[in-house]
Amino acid sequence: MNIRVTPLDVQPVWSSEIEIVERKGIGHPDTICDALAERLSAELCKFYKEKFGFVLHHNVDKNLLVGGRAEPKFGGGEVIESIEIFLSGRAIKEYKGVKVPVEEIAVESAKEWLKENIHAIDPEKHVKIYTHIRPGSVDLVDIYMRQLKEGVPLSNDTSFGVGYAPFDDLENVVYHIEKKLNDKKTKEAHPEIGEDIKVMGVRIGEKIKITIACAFVDRFVKDINDYVEKRENVRNMAYEVAKQFTEREVEVHINTGDDIENQNVYITVTGTSSEAGDDGEVGRGNRVNGLITPYRPMSLEAAAGKNPITHVGKLYNITANEIAKAVVESIPEIEEAYCYMVSQIGKPVNEPLAVDVKVRAKEEPAKFQEPIEKIVKECLAGMKDTWKRLVEEEITVY
Repeated sequence: MNIRVTPLDVQPVWSSEIEIVERKGIGHPDTICDALAERLSAELCKFYKEKFGFVLHHNVDKNLLVGGRAEPKFGGGEVIESIEIFLSGRAIKEYKGVKVPVEEIAVESAKEWLKENIHAIDPEKHVKIYTHIRPGSVDLVDIYMRQLKEGVPLSNDTSFGVGYAPFDDLENVVYHIEKKLNDKKTKEAHPEIGEDIKVMGVRIGEKIKITIACAFVDRFVKDINDYVEKRENVRNMAYEVAKQFTEREVEVHINTGDDIENQNVYITVTGTSSEAGDDGEVGRGNRVNGLITPYRPMSLEAAAGKNPITHVGKLYNITANEIAKAVVESIPEIEEAYCYMVSQIGKPVNEPLAVDVKVRAKEEPAKFQEPIEKIVKECLAGMKDTWKRLVEEEITVY
């Protein structure tokens, strides 16, 4: 196996003059598409495993959300035209005479996710779900099924994955602000906070500026004064989270497009701009590590919904992040690590064509070749259980 340990000789992101980091919350239209694709993949994995003893080929990663039309108002408005969600992709619908109810699984899994995660939405009333899932191509299905004979999953794509560790100040701030605002306990205490939350972090020198777009749920906001007060509560919550992860100066701004004088503010009926203001698509949101980081290595792979057994575009992005994290946590001398992995279609997924682990350390990279090779091999061996961790939602790709 071609495993290289090379120097990370670019300027550390956290010491650059400017840095940008973004996270789209679970109620953002793009994240909704990712989440529904991933939930459908998980439910198909469960069905296939239970019925046939192994997971069959599928890639259900082509979802589209078309925003509806709504009339929000203080105290409670209404959705005029439903949000439309199109679930699309490829999946085996019949195996050895047993039919797989793919469409039913798709619709039910989508409704369940929406009920569980968007607290102000009614999937029966506010959403229409359509399925356009077809069988996979003969060659890709053949490669997938060959794993039964080979005894090891074979890559069904020639693709690459990237990862890095650790998160720096700005990345931690952005990530954890969204997680806090969309935490279940936060919603219980503050039902006015919708799930469509986008956090944009910009660091200029030693100053961090956080801009948050937060969809408020109109029926929990009685008037403009109540809105201003609750918006300030969100700002304070975000600021308190930020100070847990950085000693730098922090500014937090909420819904900067609001026009308070004319009462034109960001309120919604459902807590997501999907009801009227925005559309969504798989792959346009967070990368596998939960962030959008233009100053870091990123893959454009739409990981959500791809099968977790053989699709290296999904597996390698997850594994590359885990390798980088394990390297910095296991080897104290290494300050930072980037990991790059590439596959060849039809080859065993646990035998990548190349793995490049770039490290930042005072010593020469060659010193760490042996321990890093061990980490890489352990992580590659662990990929056989990645699908189980995804199904159980121990890890996510958005």
